[in-house]
Amino acid sequence: MNIIIAPDSFKGSLSAVEVSNYIEMGIKQAFRDVKTIKLPVGDGGEGTMDTLVAATGGTKKSLSVTGPLGNQVNASYGVLGDGITCVIEMATASGLHLVPNGQLSPLTTTTYGTGELIKHALDEGYKSFVIGLGGSATNDGGAGMLQALGMKLQNQKGEEIKFGGGELNNIHHINLSHFDQRIKECKFLIASDVENPLIGPTGASHVFGPQKGATKEDVIILDENLMHWANMIEATTSITLHEKAGAGAAGGIGGAFQAFFPVEFQRGVDVVLDFIKLNEYLNDAHLVITGEGKVDSQTVYGKTPLGVAQRAKSKNVPTIIIAGSIGKGFESLYEHGVVSVNSIINCPMNLEEAMLHAGELLVSTTEQIVRTFFYNEIKN
Repeated sequence: MNIIIAPDSFKGSLSAVEVSNYIEMGIKQAFRDVKTIKLPVGDGGEGTMDTLVAATGGTKKSLSVTGPLGNQVNASYGVLGDGITCVIEMATASGLHLVPNGQLSPLTTTTYGTGELIKHALDEGYKSFVIGLGGSATNDGGAGMLQALGMKLQNQKGEEIKFGGGELNNIHHINLSHFDQRIKECKFLIASDVENPLIGPTGASHVFGPQKGATKEDVIILDENLMHWANMIEATTSITLHEKAGAGAAGGIGGAFQAFFPVEFQRGVDVVLDFIKLNEYLNDAHLVITGEGKVDSQTVYGKTPLGVAQRAKSKNVPTIIIAGSIGKGFESLYEHGVVSVNSIINCPMNLEEAMLHAGELLVSTTEQIVRTFFYNEIKN
């Protein structure tokens, strides 16, 4: 019997690698005569770089870059085992976790550090990129990233604008003369599940701005500024981003990639599953166990358990999901090859207790699932 273990992280508690290890322990406690294949997964957000580096035997490079608040932060990017593909999570340089409580400010936060990571990789000779767009603290339309790569965003006086989405309305001229020419010779695969346009009620500012600290008044300003930014880009490149799907990803950096980079967008989990070669392992699998911290109606919108289950279903392999908690709307996952959805919570407890004991709860829950699923094999 072959069981594939392909979970995402339990955010705030366990990494995807740790979740995989605990699930394997539970399997072995129930059924020793089984082969396990551990394939920790991510969905393009935080943890994706580590997942791909580990899965391919790659390495990481660390450097100091400009953080979202303009201060220096330590960030890193990964180089996959092929030695030619560079993986960058924009959150490592421009992420929400880098902004202390009380200092959230999408009017001033910048993606400049993300651009510095790309420039460093270009300087190292890399031409193939995977970019994860999850977890950003920014709403600057990718302007900071472009500035770090040589683009001049000038006001009416010919001066460079300052950082942040609150400055975009001051752009009078986009000067491409110093924009890094190496970019056109590269491939950029963007891992993102966001299909929101750049502006409007479903755009970057209205949908994602509040979680980055934007007030109602800020949202209006940011949306108007992104409109101006889109108008300037259209006047400069003839590319219309305003309503373009995916342009609103990560505070509008998706639009910057669409306008100025040779890009392909893919659902984040699919990018990861392709790199870890899940389909090949499924050919000999009898069961897949996946999971994440919380499974609910949002899981069906491109998150790891859905992506894994869809791949498994295409190979007629059943999938079982293990979650820290289960919310409303998870039942739709049954339409995608999921056999059951299980919570690790086995008695009344608060979130802090559940996170503290997540490992042992995972082991226990997995053991009971495997004992049930492989009852006939175990009893013999």
